[in-house]
Amino acid sequence: MTKLSLATLKEVSATAAIPGYDRSSLTPGIVHFGVGNFHRAHQAIYLDDLFNLGQDHDWAIVGAGVLPSDSVMRDKLAAQDFLTTVVEQDNNSTSARVTAPMIDILPTGDAKTIIAKLADPAIRIVSLTITEGGYFIDASGKFNPAHPAIAADGQSPSEPKTVFGLIVGGLKARRDKGLAPFTVMSCDNIPHNGGVTLAAVVGTARLSDPAFADWIKANVSFPNGMVDRITPATGAREIDLLKDNFKIEDNWPVYCEEFKQWVLEDKFPLGRPALEKVGVTFVSDVAPYEHMKIRILNGGHAAIAYPSALMDIHFVHDAMGDPLIRAFLAKLENEEIIPIVPPVPDTVLKDYFAMIEHRLLNPKIADTIPRLAQDGSNRQPKFILPSTGDRLARNEDVIGLSLVSALWCRYFAGTTDSGKEIVFNDASADRLHAAALKAKTDPAAFLVFEDIFGTVAKSDLFRKRFAQALKTLWAKGTRETLQLYLDNKLAE
Repeated sequence: MTKLSLATLKEVSATAAIPGYDRSSLTPGIVHFGVGNFHRAHQAIYLDDLFNLGQDHDWAIVGAGVLPSDSVMRDKLAAQDFLTTVVEQDNNSTSARVTAPMIDILPTGDAKTIIAKLADPAIRIVSLTITEGGYFIDASGKFNPAHPAIAADGQSPSEPKTVFGLIVGGLKARRDKGLAPFTVMSCDNIPHNGGVTLAAVVGTARLSDPAFADWIKANVSFPNGMVDRITPATGAREIDLLKDNFKIEDNWPVYCEEFKQWVLEDKFPLGRPALEKVGVTFVSDVAPYEHMKIRILNGGHAAIAYPSALMDIHFVHDAMGDPLIRAFLAKLENEEIIPIVPPVPDTVLKDYFAMIEHRLLNPKIADTIPRLAQDGSNRQPKFILPSTGDRLARNEDVIGLSLVSALWCRYFAGTTDSGKEIVFNDASADRLHAAALKAKTDPAAFLVFEDIFGTVAKSDLFRKRFAQALKTLWAKGTRETLQLYLDNKLAE
């Protein structure tokens, strides 16, 4: 067994690929907020590939964060010189590699140190993977400046606690020093993530300095981007698998699928790494790609999460291996989601969905249904309800999409069909659970949350379809309800 560190890379190379570059040759060019699994399996991988080509070694990553979990991650990665073992798994292959593009992680919550680094002229990009729920947006996609955390940064701009308050502080420090602003690059699964990030940064600045907010809007670049790679959470299982299969002791390895994709709007005034040389697609308009991915892949994740949970299925590949769930997803995608996704350059949407089915069937990823089911109050308004709203706007039926919402409601009643207790992982769990219990006899009770359902809940057709589906779920159970949907009998 070899404990991962810079000093042990030679020993590690017996079972895993190691960096082909000298880590001491790297200098920072990027500050990244949110050093979680997805970042280390995605952005960091692309940079590692580029550095292995011997290029752009002045674009290394310095990590940062604001949450307690960020502090835990810092401690674990610092103990192994900020290296990460990434295990890529396809259905027929498994390989491990050690990546080294990160050279430091700043102390969590240390605003003074973080802002000083953001003001370093070497830093030309600030990137983020802070999850869909980290942008303080409501169901309509608008930034909420009244959120207590944002309001606090507005009242105390010199002591920011949020990512956006820190970015504002860093931009102001650069302007005061006469430095050009860095580019702010979101790597999260949000439609128009660049625009969403711009709204959050400008909205936070406006609370304390409206003139500076206008300056940010006029001078700072916020490119849109689409990112894709299935990356499950790390637990004891993954740590032990790495030890057993590769003889490497890593405090927080990352397991992921072999597939990855990154499409970026090419708007980087201070320059950028030559990521096109390692597979990143640079385009003038990311919207078609992100629309496709968020509606078809992320929407598909959200669609299978709750029926699978109610049927006591733990792993995603087992859910997709169940003929009923796989057929449910295929019918939903082909009849209600894919037909309203606009064309994407050089892409056949049904082929794209077929690729997603293949990815979800990968047993080696061991992605879990609890991971897909978490944070639904943020994910449903981004991944499912926009498709529902688009179909309603076209006067088209929403039988399948309404069923997805009803399954989410039934899930929040708190027990599976077999009676097992469900453990929620959602910031809005208490209010959703209370409403879901009321909805057993009054389905409309779950549709009162305007911050989640927006205008969709005002549709008579949606309310009717939702009520039909929910009543059927309670009366007949998940499996029979899915079959009724497949037989085109759910709406009778």
